[in-house]
Amino acid sequence: MYLPFFATERMRLTSTDLPPEAPLALTTRIGAQRLVAAVDAKAFAHGLKPGMAATQAQLLLPGLILRDHAPRADAHGLAKLAAWCLARYSPVVAPAPPDGLLLDVTGCTHLFAARTEGQSRNPDEGEENLLADLASCLARRGLTARLALAGSVGAAHALARFAAPDCSRIAETESLKRALAPLPVEALRLPPETPQALRRLGFERIGDLIGAKRAPITRRFGHDVFLRLDQALGLSREPLVPLIPPELVSAKLSFVEPVITAEGLAQAVERLCSDLAAALEARQHGARRLDFHVTRLDRSTSIVSVRMAKPNRAPEHMARLICEKLAGLDCGLGVEKVLLAAPLTRPLLPEQIASELYGRPQEPDLSTLVDRLANRLGAGRIYRTAPVESDWPERSVRRVAALAPKPRTETPRPENWLRDWPRPARLLPDPMPVEVIALLPDYPPALFIWQGRRHRICRADGPERIFGEWWRAPGEIALARDYFQVEDEAGQRFWLFREEVGGRPQRWYLHGFFA
Repeated sequence: MYLPFFATERMRLTSTDLPPEAPLALTTRIGAQRLVAAVDAKAFAHGLKPGMAATQAQLLLPGLILRDHAPRADAHGLAKLAAWCLARYSPVVAPAPPDGLLLDVTGCTHLFAARTEGQSRNPDEGEENLLADLASCLARRGLTARLALAGSVGAAHALARFAAPDCSRIAETESLKRALAPLPVEALRLPPETPQALRRLGFERIGDLIGAKRAPITRRFGHDVFLRLDQALGLSREPLVPLIPPELVSAKLSFVEPVITAEGLAQAVERLCSDLAAALEARQHGARRLDFHVTRLDRSTSIVSVRMAKPNRAPEHMARLICEKLAGLDCGLGVEKVLLAAPLTRPLLPEQIASELYGRPQEPDLSTLVDRLANRLGAGRIYRTAPVESDWPERSVRRVAALAPKPRTETPRPENWLRDWPRPARLLPDPMPVEVIALLPDYPPALFIWQGRRHRICRADGPERIFGEWWRAPGEIALARDYFQVEDEAGQRFWLFREEVGGRPQRWYLHGFFA
C-alpha cells in the first residue's frame, strides 16, 4: 500500500482551519533553508515536489498554504492505519514509513471472494475484491492510495510506487519478471546514488539487469543490487517485521452451576474487576473501556460495555458501572461463563497524593461522577463549554469533553471579554427574528414582538457593535451587528441586535436571555 500524499492528507483530516480547495504543502527547515517536505495532489499537479525551496513553491503556485511538517504525527497516524488493517485484512501488517504499509494476505484473500450456494470461493476473485474493498475504505477516509499485490515484498513495493496507474495491480509469481522488467531501476529500493550510476552505464530498467552479467556489477556496486533484484523476483527471502498488537487485558470465570439472577452476576463482576485491576496495575495501565461478555447455556452471548472518562483501575468503580447495566440483561436458561476485557487502556502511573501540609490542596476527582452520569444518560449528554477566541457570539463557545483540560489562549481576551461585556445566561443557537419599533433607526428599541407577544421596553443599554469575521467567510466583510441589552415592563431582560450589511440596516433579532 503506497500513500503518496499521506502527510498532507493526514494534516487536512486533523485540522479544521484548512480550506479544502486550496493547495497544501508541508515544509521543514534544514539550516537556514525552508524546504518543501510534502505536497498534496493539487500542488503536485502544478509541478511542486518535495525538496524545492518554499519561496519557489509559493512563486510557482499563488495561494499555496504552507504548514510545518510533523513527522512524528505522521508516524503515529501510519501506526493507527496499520492497526486498522490488522483488524480487517491481515494478521501480518508491517509499516513502511513514511508513506506505506506492507500486508501479508496469504490465506486471507479467499475471505473476500463471493460465494454462491453449492460452489467454493474463487481465490482470484478474492484478491480483486480485497484490493477494491481496501481502496474504497481508504477513499472514504480521505486517503489516496496505490495498491499492488505480488508474491514478494520487493515486487509489491515496486508495482505500487512505479507502475503505471493503468497497469494490473496483481502480479502472479510466474510473471514477476514480465511485470518488473519495464520499471525503472529506482524501484529496487537502492540507495539514491546507485540508480544514477546504473543509468550512466546504460541500465535504466529492471529488465536490463535481469539478463546482465552479475560479476562486473557486483564488483562495482556491491551485493545490494542483485540482492534487491532477487528479493523482488522472489528468489531470495525477505522477512517482514510485523506490527504486534498488545495483548488484551482480560479476566474470565466459569460457573459450576448456571447463574440465572442479576445478583449472582454482580458477585462475579466484583471478582472479575479485582482480577482485572491486578492485571492493569502490573502493566501500570488504566482502563478506558470495559466489555463484559456473558455466555449462556445455549451458546448465545451478550456484551455489556461501559466507558470511562479517564484511565481507571479501581475495582469498586469498575464494578459499579457494570452492575448498573445488568438489570436489563437476559440470563436465558442460565449463564455458564463470563469474561471481562479492557480493549482500550492507557498508561496510568502512580501519583503523589496532594496534601494541604505542603500547600497543595487536593483537587476533587470528578471522573467517577462523570462516568456514572455518562453511562446512565449517554456520553454525548455530559459535556462542558470552553471559550473560543471569536467576537461572533455563537462562535465564542464550543462543547468539549467533561474532563478536558482548560484551554490555553495566547491572550486573556476571552476572560476580559466576558467580564467587560455581560453576556446572557442563555444564548440561542440561532438568532430568532423579531419585529421592533424604535423612535429613530439608530435608537434602542422601544417595543418588540416575539412569538406573538408584545414586550414594551423600559430600560436599554447599548449599542455594542460587533463586526463580521471576514477572514472566516468572504460574505462577512460588510456585516455588522449592534447589540442592545433591554428590559421589559415585566422585568425580563433580553439581548437584541440590529444587523447591518454595507451600512444599510436590516432586520432585528433576539439572541439570548439574561438571568
